[in-house]
Amino acid sequence: MTIRILPAVGDIDAARSVTTLLSQLPDAEPATPVGDSTQLIDTLARLAGEAFDELPEVVLVHERIGPVPALELIREVSLRFPAVGVVLITTDASPALFADAMDSGARGLVTLPLSYEELVNRIQAAAQWASGVRRHLSSGHEDFTGPGGMVVTVTGAKGGVGCTLVAVQLALAAQASGQTVALVDMDLQTGDIASYLDVQFRRSIVDLALVSEISPRVLTDAVFSHSTGLALLLAPGEGERGEEVSDRSARQIVSALRSRYEVVVVDGGSQMNGANAAAVEMADVAVLVTTPDVIAVRGAKRIVRMWDRLQIRKAEETLTVVNRYTRSTEIQPPLIQKITGTRVAGVAVPANFKELQGVVDAGRLHELDAKSTVKQALWGLAGEIGIVKPRPGEKKNGKVRNDRGSIGGPRGRRGTDAGRGRTEGTR
Repeated sequence: MTIRILPAVGDIDAARSVTTLLSQLPDAEPATPVGDSTQLIDTLARLAGEAFDELPEVVLVHERIGPVPALELIREVSLRFPAVGVVLITTDASPALFADAMDSGARGLVTLPLSYEELVNRIQAAAQWASGVRRHLSSGHEDFTGPGGMVVTVTGAKGGVGCTLVAVQLALAAQASGQTVALVDMDLQTGDIASYLDVQFRRSIVDLALVSEISPRVLTDAVFSHSTGLALLLAPGEGERGEEVSDRSARQIVSALRSRYEVVVVDGGSQMNGANAAAVEMADVAVLVTTPDVIAVRGAKRIVRMWDRLQIRKAEETLTVVNRYTRSTEIQPPLIQKITGTRVAGVAVPANFKELQGVVDAGRLHELDAKSTVKQALWGLAGEIGIVKPRPGEKKNGKVRNDRGSIGGPRGRRGTDAGRGRTEGTR
């Protein structure tokens, strides 16, 4: 059996040493090493998207991989790609680290400096385990979902720019198109999704943060099944308990949700902490909401720069959405794109609070009129970022007939005047 091996080694000398040894292994097919955790996850997701059989049997994770710590990276790989055997390369051979690695999902541990015999034994054992899992999955006992569901984070440039409104309507649009959707309130101190959707529920994201292993049953107990079909994971009622949600637990929670739902929308609020920063880093699409005024745009620029400094996300990988847009505003979307260095969505959300006031005050945001220009714009945004799908028989032309005539906008890589014009035409 040919064993495909993908090394994840950031250090150049260590990568060279690992590559040299792997080239000597019998029946081994080593891939070019990836340099960080983001490249590893992206590579595995791409391979899984092509075909289940394209995934490597073994992934080697070096202890100094970054920016995600090695054990957290192993946990994420194990949750998202359960048919891949992960082996940790480390200088620490203590029983405590070995136990932590196994708890994270590793199938073995190799100590530095590397020994040919030890490396062979660990890789072969991990490959045999991976092959057994794949035979089990292919026999029909479980459905392998590849890279899992799509994660979209929504962050506000500052408080009050409409971050929660955007998150809720994106989730509703995805659910109305036939997707299974989880909506997560990761604005841990001041989250208002429960208020916007008229929900009272005693469980919150904190209940999952305190669990070492999130099983399907534990996850089901923690989420609230809303009448709209959304699965809600709420912020804690006591804001101080938000500190109990660490970046590690946030990664575990997001990974568990994406393995169960087709779309996961995370409301990250406007205050950054370890938990919502981890979610932004894991996201397939990171949405940054701003209003077309100087203070909010400065806030957006500040957040983008902070993400870049902390290696959370690059500016060009962030999608900025302009809320409360009017044609007469002095700061137009192209200027915001230039200032922030991000992509600006082709759909701008019009300034029309009168449409929202009744449902917001009643806590019934899910009952916003389908003819609302705000709702049409936000559902158009959902189409642009690709979280709605056409119903059977409909053409994939960017328009999806959802919820009594609301539309999904065209999906595009960059904000364009043409796309913006289509949105303005609904007002």
